[in-house]
Amino acid sequence: MQNKKGFPFAKQNYVLMLVGVGVVMLGFLLMALDSEEFGFGILGLTIGPVTVLAGFVVGFFAIMMKPKSE
Repeated sequence: MQNKKGFPFAKQNYVLMLVGVGVVMLGFLLMALDSEEFGFGILGLTIGPVTVLAGFVVGFFAIMMKPKSE
């Protein structure tokens, strides 16, 4: 089912995709902020990659989510 304007997704899908991209960027920023040598601290090895993975999961759900019927 397509939107009235011909876009493949609804507005909520695009907003959720932007949120996912923002979370991925936040994860890469967290990995870059790690002060340990070669990024081997808690930010570079745990928190950053988990945040990036969460951003990709949000993006996946943004693509797969069906728009609410009007």
